[in-house]
Formats: sequence, structure tokens, C-alpha cells
Amino acid sequence: MNKRFPLRIRTMLILPFLVVALTLAFVFSFAITASASSGSQALLETAEYDLNECPWMDTSLTADQRAHLLLDASTLEQKMRWLVEPSANNPEQTEFGGGFGVPAYTVPPQVPCAPFIQYTDSPNAVTSRGVTNTTAFPAQIGLAATWDEGLSRLKGQAHGYEAFYKMNNVLLAPGLASGRVPYLGRNSEYLGEDPLLGGLIAAAHIRGMQEDNPEAPVEAVIKHYTANEQELDRRDSSSNMDERTLRQIYTLPYEIAIKEGEPGGVMCAFNQINGEFSCENGTLLNGILKEEIGFRGWVVSDFFGVYDASAALNSGFDQELVGARVLNPDTLHALLDSGEITEAMIDEAAFRVVRSHFAAGLFDHPLPPERLPDVSTPENQAVAQRIAEEGSVLLKNEDGILPLDSSASTIAVIGPTAVITETNGVNAETACGTSRPGADCSRIETPLVGITARAAVDGSTVVFDNGSDLGAAAATAASADVAIVFGYYTQGEGSDMEDLSLDNDGDALVAAVAAANPNTIVILQTGGPVLMPWIDEVKGIFEVWYAGQEMGPAIAALLWGDVNPSGKLPQTFPASEADLPTAGSEAQYPGIVDENGIRQVEYSEGLEVGYRWYDAQGIEPLFPFGYGLSYTTFEYSRLQVTSRVQEGRSILVKFGVTNTGPVAGSEIAQVYLSLPSGLGEPPKRLVGWVKVTLEPGEREWVTIVIDPDSSDHPMSYWDTSSDSWVTPTGRYTVHVGSSSSSSDLMSRTVRVFPRDRHVGH
Repeated sequence: MNKRFPLRIRTMLILPFLVVALTLAFVFSFAITASASSGSQALLETAEYDLNECPWMDTSLTADQRAHLLLDASTLEQKMRWLVEPSANNPEQTEFGGGFGVPAYTVPPQVPCAPFIQYTDSPNAVTSRGVTNTTAFPAQIGLAATWDEGLSRLKGQAHGYEAFYKMNNVLLAPGLASGRVPYLGRNSEYLGEDPLLGGLIAAAHIRGMQEDNPEAPVEAVIKHYTANEQELDRRDSSSNMDERTLRQIYTLPYEIAIKEGEPGGVMCAFNQINGEFSCENGTLLNGILKEEIGFRGWVVSDFFGVYDASAALNSGFDQELVGARVLNPDTLHALLDSGEITEAMIDEAAFRVVRSHFAAGLFDHPLPPERLPDVSTPENQAVAQRIAEEGSVLLKNEDGILPLDSSASTIAVIGPTAVITETNGVNAETACGTSRPGADCSRIETPLVGITARAAVDGSTVVFDNGSDLGAAAATAASADVAIVFGYYTQGEGSDMEDLSLDNDGDALVAAVAAANPNTIVILQTGGPVLMPWIDEVKGIFEVWYAGQEMGPAIAALLWGDVNPSGKLPQTFPASEADLPTAGSEAQYPGIVDENGIRQVEYSEGLEVGYRWYDAQGIEPLFPFGYGLSYTTFEYSRLQVTSRVQEGRSILVKFGVTNTGPVAGSEIAQVYLSLPSGLGEPPKRLVGWVKVTLEPGEREWVTIVIDPDSSDHPMSYWDTSSDSWVTPTGRYTVHVGSSSSSSDLMSRTVRVFPRDRHVGH
């Protein structure tokens, strides 16, 4: 039996767009030369340290003690150097010069034993400029669709390993957003619409990166904090919302990821929150992040995402990314002289950076002197394939069209993304799992290759058409027993999508193929929700997202049932764009530009984001959050719910899951909770899940405790009058089932009393 439990659950068992383009063109910098890693790096490569010269290298001390020792031995200017991440070899350079982190954090030579630290980006692959022979993992939205913390941790370990041995020890990932609008250009880089799911998958990814390669440590920096929900005018927009919405929807996934994963850093976003830039917002940084959540790491800007050094440092900001444009020594000295900032602020920011690097082991485990030629191990490739397989979601399987077998003697494969080339008009890097340039996608095994190889095992023949001519595609489909048609859209940083339709007349292609062959199966390669006007005309639908370099064998294994699909949607798929929470309101999206050139975006839907909106409005989506089919069937039974006052007012949930179908399979059993009425809450929220793997006829009894004190505050709401999380007394309803849809759920109500009142059972 294979179980995956949320970590929190106790289990009873603006600059102009040109600047952005230049940034992307140069980012993840030049190949590091030997001279760049000389000096302090050479010292770190020795086995012994002179503790009289470098007392902070004493590993028997705590990270706090070591950081204090280093900073006590530093001049004010040397402390200032930790507040910027330089962009070129010259430590005095203050302008963007072709990448970031070459060498980052090299302090002046009179303070020895400082590590060479190199940043890299992208949650899906190591994308430093010039890097090759790394693994292109599936997009993060596909990782979220696995609902598997253990697999996320394995991915983090693999990703961290590859980053370190390509000479990077700070990784700007994973990313979190809340899926407010599915048009978001970077939707594929995030982890779905639910705070708990996103927060826990991110936390597991962080743990794998930071803890599971002890001799090759890599620090995680989660991003983009917070409400970075659109690419349109991201540098010149303000996400405007009430405090309760901010806490329960937009900062909550970060709170979960920080408390459960303990990342080294947090990257503040480009956008404003209620009129204040994220990197200069004291409510977000000093208030919520550092004081309330208790984050001990450092806060770093996105590219050119900080504007006012005084406002930033007074708000709890720590480090500027890519050169000292704002936090340069001249500016800092002037602000000190004027009294706008204090040396204590500089000390605090430097301490957070240095302490985090000590805690992560970066001082004690130097980067290698040169990049390993190839870091994409067979083990890492196997992780990539598992994510592609377990994150793919079977959305429709009419008449048992799937899995395929030898009765399909001729199989038509149709569509441009069945084969990926640099010249077929499809963004190969997006299709293989990353929306960023620089990923090594040279190892892609395309769907056509994977399907052809698997069909040959059954003696079947594959015919292919790229879909460029609808008539030819229809003729190819008509000649086959089964037609598999690929539909896609591309997305990425810098712009939002205009709609949720397939690119390149994909809807017309699917319709033409379906009209020619009644046994049509659609493979969707998208970074989020997509409309399906042809849904009633096809028999099978798989959402495989951007499935990474192992997409070919993964898709083939799923089509033939060598792997039983188990993925569940981490985002709601709307039936129509008119059903979206922001539909028909320019003020809500894309926002209205004010007289100062700032796009004011009103989050007036409040708490009703994702499935919460569809529940509250009584709108039936095309496919609900948490939905996903299998080649077997599962039955839920005997739900029992008990209040346990003696254990902190927790709720004990017990139920059975039985495999009632013909083959072994995995089910992600989901638990939702409705708070007492009258609080202004949406109908329900996700509070936990369990992944069970069962043989035909096998039953598993599942027991989960909903703990009101866990990091996601499952039984609480944010009370603005007291500025605190409040767990109300009253009737709570527990829902258990295979998705968020009410038709899929069993429900039981339980009354929860104050802590000091005993309740009999």
C-alpha cells in the first residue's frame, strides 16, 4: 500500500517590457570561470580552517552564533555587500551586466572563508545560461496534480542535486500562486488554486532540495510573495483586497510552505498590495512574514523589484537581486546620514542572509570547482517520468476506450506537439516542462516515439499527421481504428493568455478528427484549465500538462494501462469563461489603469477563489477541483466524524475506501470541511487527503485528524477585529470523497465546543 499524507495531518494508522526581455535573455548567467571561484572558494576547498582567523567556521556552533561571529568581524561596507546579489565578477559593479550571481556574495578579502554562492532559476529545470545535460522535469502544475508529497520531495532532491553540480546553490523555486485567473502566463510554474495543496507540495519540494543532499546543499527561495496573479503590468499593478482575503487565500500557502518546509529565502513580488510594492510593504514583510509566521530566512527581490531603499529596509526587506541598483553603498550611506535607516537595519538584513547560508550548510560544503558534464541521472529521469505519469489526469473515458489493447491494430497520432521540433511553431521548451528559456530539452522522447514503441509491442501500426491541414488530418484519422489527437496552448512569463482555447486552431483540429473517427482520444498539453467545445464528440481525454522530457514513455504507459492514471486536478476547469469569478468585470481583471499609470486590480471576489467560487455560486464547472478518473473504480463508505476536545478541539475522521474495479489502482481520497454558518466563509475548504493504492476488492480504512493548530488553520478564519486566527464553536461538516464536487462527497456534521468543555462520544 502506498500512502501520501499531508505533513500537517497526524495519521492514525515597472520598468519597460524591454528590460524584462533583456533580463530573460541574459539570466542565469555566464559559465563560471576558474577565476570567478578563486579566493574564498579556494580556501573552502581545504579540509581545515584557521578558527582564529575564521571562528565562524566552527561547525560546533549554531548558525546564529556563526553569523554573529562573521558579522562582528565585518566592516559596515562588508555587511552592506550581503544586501545585494552582484551580477558580475567585479564586486564593485552596481549595474546589470549579463546574468546574476557571478560571483554572488563574494565579500572583500579581509573577511575570509565566505562561500561562493550562485543563484539559478526555474522550478522545472536548472536553467543557468549555457548549462546542458540536466533533467527537464514536468511543469509544477503537473507535480501538484500528483497530490503526492513524497514524490514532490524526490523531485526536490533531484532538482537540488542537479543545481549543485551545475554550480548553483540557491534555487529560486518553488513558486506559489492562488489560481485567481487561469489566464496567468506563469500558471504552469505554480501549484494550483488551493492553499493547503500548494503549500504542502511546495514544502515537500523544499525539504527535498535542502535536506536530502547533505553534501550538496541547495537553498530554496519560494516566490512570488504575494498575490502575483497576473503577468499583465505586473510591475505597475496593485492587487487590492481586504485583510481576511489576504490572509486566508494569498499569504496562507506561504505560511504553510514556510512552517512545513523552512525555505532559506522568500522572493517578494513585483506587484503592489493595496498600493504598496511587495518588497516595500511592512504589513507583508515585517508584520505577516517575519513576526506572525516567524520566518527566519531572508527576503530577496525579483529582478529590479525594489525601488526605494529606505522604504524597503524599514519594511523588513533584506536583499536586492541582480546588482546594487537601489541598495548600493552610496545610497545606504546617504540614508544613514539622513537618519532614514539605521545600522541596525543593515545588521538585521545581513544577519538573515548569512545565518540562512550557515543553516543550509553553504559555508561548509563549497560548490565544485567546475560543472559536472552531465547531472541528469537515470534516477532523476525516473522521477521525471513518475511525475508525468502520476500527474496526468484522465478526464473522460467513455465506453472503456482506454486503456488501449491489440484490438486497435491501426492508431492515428495527430497534432504538432506529438513531435516537437524547433521549427514546427511550437515552443519546445514549454512543451517539455518549462516556460523559461535555457532548459535543456534535448533529451525529450516525443509522444509519437513513445506511442509507436508501445504500439509495436501489441503488433499495432501507427500513422502520423501533424494536423496542419484539417482535411489530411481527418483522412488519417478515418483510416485508423483509434485516433489520438494532441491539443496544446503555450504560455510563459511576460504576458497573460487572451483566452482558454487551444492554440493553432486546435479546437477545429480536434473536431475534424472526432468527426472522422468515433474512437477519438484527446491529449491536452496545457499549463492550466482549457475549454473543450468538442468534449461530447470524443471518447477519451487526458490532461498531461507540460510533461517534461519523459513525456513519450509516460503518455504511452498511461494510454495502454501499463500505469493506471491517478492524477487529480489542482485547478478547476470552467465550462465557460463567463463562469470565472472575474468575468465581466474589468475592475477585477485585468484592472483599470489610474492617473498614475498603476493598474488597480480589485480582488472583490474575496475568499471565493477556485472551487470556493463555484461552490458559493452554485456553478457547475466542466471538471471540478480534485477530479480525476482511473481504470478502476473506488467506493467510499462508513464515514465517522468525532470531536475531540481533550486533544485541542481536533476532529477525528474515519472512512473506508474500496477498490471495486478490475485492476489495481491509486485513489486520492480528499477531506473537506465546512465551518459553522454565519461566518461569511465559502461552503467548504480542503483540509487533507490520503493517497491509497489498492488491489481489486481490497479495502483500506483511513483515519485522519483535523488539527486546529496546524499550519493551514483548517478550522479557523482570520478575524480582522482581533488580528488573529479564530476557531469558532459550532457545527462543522466534514465531506469525504474523490473530488470537491458535492455529488462525489459523503458528509457528516459534528459540533465542536470550547477547549475547556468536555464532550462525550
